[in-house]
Amino acid sequence: QVQLVESGGGLVQAGGSLRLSCAASGRINMSPVVGWFRQAPGKEREFVAAINWGGTSTVYTDSVKARFTISRDNAKNTVYLQMNSLRPEDTAIYYCAARPTLSRTYSDVRGYSSWGQGTQVTVSS
Repeated sequence: QVQLVESGGGLVQAGGSLRLSCAASGRINMSPVVGWFRQAPGKEREFVAAINWGGTSTVYTDSVKARFTISRDNAKNTVYLQMNSLRPEDTAIYYCAARPTLSRTYSDVRGYSSWGQGTQVTVSS
């Protein structure tokens, strides 16, 4: 099992930036792929981005491409989500999650076995 803890959320104005962190511990080698998801009030949890163990493969949902960047520092067991040009519609609770492989089901929440507790991101207009 992998334990995940998110941090870095907060309140920012539209056009601003935030960097989220996801610190991992436990059996990271069993679930090395990390994804970021978000859930706005009254909406389903949606995929944002994912990254493989080596950082050589990344995937993004269309709405955040060119604005968000996922990266990782394996020496620190931490995955980051740099969010630029934030919009009010980016407001949500952001969760990181872990899974064994970056397969074609990477955007499906059911493929992730470990989840963090979430961090709130609020973008004001």
